[in-house]
Amino acid sequence: MGEVNQATSTAARAPKQDRSRATRQRLLEAAVACLAEHGWAGSTVAVVAERAGVSRGAAQHHFPTREDLFTAAVEHVAEERSTALRELFPQGAAGDRGAVVAEIVALFTGPVFRAALALWVAASNEEQLRGRVTELEARVGRETHRTAVELLAADESRPGVRETVQGLLDMARGLGLANLLSDDTARRERVVAQWAALLDEELGPPHGG
Repeated sequence: MGEVNQATSTAARAPKQDRSRATRQRLLEAAVACLAEHGWAGSTVAVVAERAGVSRGAAQHHFPTREDLFTAAVEHVAEERSTALRELFPQGAAGDRGAVVAEIVALFTGPVFRAALALWVAASNEEQLRGRVTELEARVGRETHRTAVELLAADESRPGVRETVQGLLDMARGLGLANLLSDDTARRERVVAQWAALLDEELGPPHGG
């Protein structure tokens, strides 16, 4: 009888856990959208909760503070985007570094980058946020660099290769900043093509290929 009750209890908890995960996911996605659209000043827990369709109390159950919510949101979506980037190229660069460069640039021209930028600006003025955002950016930056190295099949044991990959990421970030003011897709495509050519020249044949 005890085993039956335990099984019933476990089965009852599963849907509750699923609902909790779904609520958390909606809050994270709503937080990123709010940051991207309204910046830090216009993004409160109440605004995010309303957008996610949950109560403010439920939001604070998952994320006790505003800082908890927004740093978690940017990290979560950045990690999802990085995973999606790797899944686009399951076999690595496959000799098409241009496609990889284009996707890396896309990382810095979408809503996740806008949300991250809003956090950066807020952190420059909010002492309690600065340490968390600095740590977050370092973690996301390391993961993005590692992903870029894998996809470009770059051999970082060669002098200058690490700096070349980092230069690509810095360039992509600059294009993302420029995109905040105007959509210059045509110019961006030419820059991407030129960077792909430079990478082929600098990195040489794909490592291990």
